[in-house]
Amino acid sequence: MSTRDRLLALGVVFLWGLNFVAIHLSLEHFPPFFLAALRFAVMAIPVALFVRFPKVRLKWFLVYVAGFGTVQFMFLFLAMTLGMPAGLASLVLQTSAPFTVILGALFLRERMTFAQVVGLLVAVGGMGLIAVDRATGSDIGVAALLPIGLTILGGLSWAIGNIGGRLAQPDDSFRMTLWMAVVATPPLYLASLIIEGPAAGFDSLMAIGTETGLRALGGLVYLAVFGTLVGAGLWTMLLSRNDASRVSPMSLLVPVVGISASFAFLGEVPTVGEIVGAVIVVSGCAVGVMARPRSRRRHRAPAVATVTRTASEGDADHACVGAIAPGRQPAIDC
Repeated sequence: MSTRDRLLALGVVFLWGLNFVAIHLSLEHFPPFFLAALRFAVMAIPVALFVRFPKVRLKWFLVYVAGFGTVQFMFLFLAMTLGMPAGLASLVLQTSAPFTVILGALFLRERMTFAQVVGLLVAVGGMGLIAVDRATGSDIGVAALLPIGLTILGGLSWAIGNIGGRLAQPDDSFRMTLWMAVVATPPLYLASLIIEGPAAGFDSLMAIGTETGLRALGGLVYLAVFGTLVGAGLWTMLLSRNDASRVSPMSLLVPVVGISASFAFLGEVPTVGEIVGAVIVVSGCAVGVMARPRSRRRHRAPAVATVTRTASEGDADHACVGAIAPGRQPAIDC
């Protein structure tokens, strides 16, 4: 993973850390499934009209859309509506990182170095410390078992989407992300109609001029532009040219930004345990991502001799060049 890609990944981490504040503000006004559909709907029409559909393996593209773009946000938004604090949500959702590494080993045959394994375990340990600190604190009633479970399912869905995005092999990762918004909108809106009812979304739009409505509108714009257009586009691009086991641990830094932003904008005060856990997460992520790739044994290629044969005199302008290994007949391609 190049230095440039690491810096891009850190930029995505920062954008996604602020995502949770934007989600919190948006959910104060919009129903969760309607909000999930709305964040993609604002981009769906211009993308469908002006952006060419990418060359992509369709089956895996649909896995990417379902995991990363649809199910993840249904679980996450519902969990936060049921009381999951923004800072804690930013932490628990990062279960996607170990899920991605495991799925990458199973489906992509990716091999991890010892340093990567240690770094991932250290980072997960830091996440666990933060979770235990939250669970034993005064906010235990807010972070109930159901919201935590839903957020973990969101992390698993994100991991499945990561694998789908890598296997989709798009010719343009950014266009694939844009078209994810188009394809994800109908199922999300259908879920809103069935579960929340058609009146819920309509009523929230009619009250958009209120104080909470305007804050929610600002959060929606952030989710659509910076969370999806910029953040998800860069993330998919990074996954397309790096091993999932190297990119996904970077998402373990999102809780550091998410908890800090929740303190700054929402008044969620971090404890000493959360701060120590965040430092451990950063350290583990640094070890895992900066680790050198597993060295591969190099095999010396057999000596190759070049054979040149000129064509017939009537075709003297053409020559055939081939390669011959020791003890083999020359392979000449005219």
